Amino acid sequence: MNLLANTPRLYVNGVALWSPRLPGWERARRILAGLEPAPAESAPRPAPELLPPTERRRAPDTVAVALEAALAACKSAGLPPHSLPCVFSSMHGDLAITDYMCATLASTPALVSPTKFHNSVHNAAAGYWTIAAECTRPYTSLSAGDHSFGAGLLETCMQALSAHENILLVAYDIDARGPLAAVALSKHLLSAALVVSPERGTNTLAAFELRLVTGEALTPSGARAENAALVAGNSTESCLPFMEAIARGGTHDVLTLATPTLGLDTRIEVF
Repeated sequence: MNLLANTPRLYVNGVALWSPRLPGWERARRILAGLEPAPAESAPRPAPELLPPTERRRAPDTVAVALEAALAACKSAGLPPHSLPCVFSSMHGDLAITDYMCATLASTPALVSPTKFHNSVHNAAAGYWTIAAECTRPYTSLSAGDHSFGAGLLETCMQALSAHENILLVAYDIDARGPLAAVALSKHLLSAALVVSPERGTNTLAAFELRLVTGEALTPSGARAENAALVAGNSTESCLPFMEAIARGGTHDVLTLATPTLGLDTRIEVF
């Protein structure tokens, strides 16, 4: 069932992607489009330039990968980072720090690190971003399990349509550690970012029409097998078909799930 009577048209005014095998949008675009092979070796963790050197070194993986993509998407759109409301989406935030917190509280609770404690909250990456970018615009931090990218995209689109302005989406996840890895399945580092608006911008890459569909047996789109393998196992991997469509050019239909029974049916036209 289509839940939107009128299909709104939205624009991708900026884009970014980072994973160890897709290190930055320009290279990722060529790899996802089949124009060059993926690197055999994994790239090291990014060092987001927005953070001072000391903070850059001690920032957790979630912050490093999320801020790398966030800043790159703003640069892609030609927009100052402080100007954008933003949506940050992640399955459970920093699962490595959550594992550390649980293990330490169970064994030696007095030794919990204050730094790790403040990095354990789900909105840590968004907090780092707003401070480093000096952004006082509203931000949203959300979680929807394996569907967090789709839920984040839906939230971003609705904010863009209601506020009629550019909204930054940053979706990210990292390795799960310890006992949590058995129930919160996620591997490697991955972050995708989009700047979405109901109006074309200076550097617009693509337009898409959005329909919300509901049903008990929705099947999300898949990326090409060789591309899917590059991010397989990360909880944000559902971003890849949308990103692959932009990379390949032309017109593509992509269905992304925001919940098990709610899908974002998008027709993406790349300029």
